[in-house]
Order: sequence, then structure tokens, then C-alpha cells
Amino acid sequence: MDIHFNQVTIIGVGLIGGSLALDLKEKRIAEEIVGVGRSRENLELALSRGLIDRYQPDPESGVKDADLVVLAVPVGAISALGKKIIPRLKGGALLTDVGSVKSPIVRELEAALKPGISFVPGHPLAGSEKGGAGAARAGLFAGNRVILTPTPKTDPDATRRVRRLWEKVGSQVFELDPEAHDLILAAVSHLPHAVSASLVQAVFRRFSGEEIKRTGAGSFRDLSRVAASPPELWRDILSLNREPMLEILADFRKRLVELETYIKEGRSEKILEFFSEAKKYRDAI
Repeated sequence: MDIHFNQVTIIGVGLIGGSLALDLKEKRIAEEIVGVGRSRENLELALSRGLIDRYQPDPESGVKDADLVVLAVPVGAISALGKKIIPRLKGGALLTDVGSVKSPIVRELEAALKPGISFVPGHPLAGSEKGGAGAARAGLFAGNRVILTPTPKTDPDATRRVRRLWEKVGSQVFELDPEAHDLILAAVSHLPHAVSASLVQAVFRRFSGEEIKRTGAGSFRDLSRVAASPPELWRDILSLNREPMLEILADFRKRLVELETYIKEGRSEKILEFFSEAKKYRDAI
């Protein structure tokens, strides 16, 4: 099944939206790419880099005549923006998103759909702590996974088309229901960011930046890297994915208390067992 769109509108031409735009142009999947965003400076940069063919600051005008609309804005803005543009979409248009939380977005946008418009929720598992059109690069999605979260209300043909789009840019695509997606992502993506931010908070509240730099501990640098991600992004993700995140945090707290108990009681054999088991799990993936 080949895939081609005359006009693709990407709302949010940052790392994800901009990188997808580059791939769509390189693979000749889109005839024309329209960029939409609040920052004219970022849109001008996207235009100068060849990510988009033209831009439109107003979302409702930008989606006019679009065959495919990609909502690549921060996750907290997806639902409101989607509901704003859906009435402006032409018949037969396809709508998708790249949000890392799915259940609340799927509920709100499915309820707002009008006849003839298909919504296929998606989440590419690719990214960086860097953002904006300047961070976009071709091939970002090659070899990475993309999760689609269709529901019984999702048009199967629309799902096939979005799947094919991601496959054409090199992604491995699989499907989950929205609730399953949100729980597993809370564990493998959202929790690590929460742990990283908590680690940085704990260390910097006890030691000075100069002391930390002087020791140059590689493990601290590795674990703290994602704490440099945009704070607004994580405010929105953890607020939207509240219940799954609380469930996973409770599991994590139990493991941390378990290790703390072994250290406090001097049970070296249990500490060894704890780390050995963790190593076995990590080596398996």
C-alpha cells in the first residue's frame, strides 16, 4: 500500500513535527507541507531549513484543504487545539497526533469528531531534550517505534494509512489500547523522567554545583540527562497521566523502601540479590 497526501499540515514544527516534515518531503509522501505554530521566528526557521513549504500562524486557516493534519504540539494543548480545528477540516481529512498520553486525548477528540473525519491517535517513541525547528533532523524515526492507539470507533482504513506513513519513514509500528499505552508509558518513560528530576533535586540540595562538576561522576550525568527536558512538557504529561503515574510511583516507592531496608539492616546478601535481579531484567532487553 503506497501513501501520498497533496497537503499535510503540521501544527507544531518542533523536533517531532519538523523531523516528520523532513521525512515526508524526502520520501515524497507529501506534495506540500504547511507549518502552523505560535512563534513566527520558529516558523521562519522551519521555512529557511526547508522543513515546510509555507506557514500559517492561525491553526484554523492552516488546516484548510489539508488531507492530513498532524498535531505535534505539547501534549497539554492537543485536545483543545484538536477540538478547535475539527470543524474546519474538509471531508475525508485524516487527523493524527504525537502525544505521549493517549486516553484523555482520545476521549475528547473522538467525542468532537464530525462525519467524514478520521482520527488515529499516535505516539512516536523518539525525542530529545532539545526542541524547536532547529533540532529537527531527517531520519529521527528510522528504527524507532511508533505506538498507534486506535479504538473501536477508529476507521480501520485510516489506521492502515497512518501505519503506512510511519513505516515509510522507517518506524516499527505496533498498536495498544489507550489505557494500556498510558500505564506502560508511565512506567518506562514518565517514571524515568520523574526519577531523574528527583535525583537532581536531591543532589543539588545537598552539594554545590562546583562539587558535583569536580567529581564528574558519569552515572550521575547519565541519569540526570533527561532532567534537562522542558519543564512545561512534564507538568502537562504528569497532570494528564495522573492515575497511571500514581500507580507506577507507588510500585517504585516500594522497591526503593525495600532497598533502603536492606541497607539499613546491613543485609549485604539481599543488596546483592536486589542488584543481581535488576541486572538480569536489564540484560534481557
